Amino acid sequence: MADKLDRRLIHALQLDARAPFSRIAEVLGVSDQTVARRYRRLRTADLLRVVAVPPANFHGHGRWMLRLRCVPGAADAIASALARRPDTAWVQLVSGGTEVQCVIRARAPGESEQLLLERLPRNGRVVDVTACSLLHTFYGSPGRVRLLNALTPEEAGRLGPEPDAVTGAGLSHCDADDLRLLSVLARDARTGLADLAAATGWSQSTVRRRMADLRADGALHFYAEFDPAYLGYRASTWLWASAPPAELAAAAEALASHPEIVFAAATTGPTNLVATAICTDAHDVYRYLTERVAALPSITHVETAPIMQTRKRVGRLLGA
Repeated sequence: MADKLDRRLIHALQLDARAPFSRIAEVLGVSDQTVARRYRRLRTADLLRVVAVPPANFHGHGRWMLRLRCVPGAADAIASALARRPDTAWVQLVSGGTEVQCVIRARAPGESEQLLLERLPRNGRVVDVTACSLLHTFYGSPGRVRLLNALTPEEAGRLGPEPDAVTGAGLSHCDADDLRLLSVLARDARTGLADLAAATGWSQSTVRRRMADLRADGALHFYAEFDPAYLGYRASTWLWASAPPAELAAAAEALASHPEIVFAAATTGPTNLVATAICTDAHDVYRYLTERVAALPSITHVETAPIMQTRKRVGRLLGA
């Protein structure tokens, strides 16, 4: 379990993922060496990683949520294969390990069709596939847990404003040069300018300027992604819900306002709303469903799928 300093460090990195350790140390009231040592320990244990990705509503050329139902014992290998692909995120074993869920993002025109028709796992161990297009994200922050509250408002204000989790709706693409930069930052967003310059073939000043431009345009967000269980949230659950079309936006906005929710989006498919809730344990999940979700009268149906294991978060798979 994370101690107070770990929680405060994670909260600080949520607010400014590339902040110098000296600046974070000043806010936390500890030494630079302590912050650096804590970060390295968490990073080595894969409990914390800073990554850079397009924002939640950066549609590019299509975003899809896949649900693959598998025969018993097959989900593990299928999840591992999906996690190695550069176009996937949030690859998870759910529903007692009999189902794999993931997000696929197309990065070029026509790639959506190839992803769905040609590149999905094809074997008898996958018994059913559901593909839902993500139409609009109401809340989506892979690295931000609103329940954390480890810093005081004054301390948080010294690091910067709360990150906007759902900007970028008007963007359409990143060019090939940008994708080279994003590929490195998706593994480690704290990579130094010299290493970024070597990886892209640009000068350090060009790298610095291009990152600033992409952030200003809303095409690049930095996230501190971490293991929720390390912070005490050991019961994460997918919610697949339905609401009448006339009430969908209001229902989704109400759901997205819950501090337990880390992702909420409108989708195509059998249901029209998907969300992820993080809770401390199964009793907390029950409380959330029967008190918070039940208080939203426009939601007429809810299906839950407990997350058993996360194979890949939003960043690139380490070593891929």
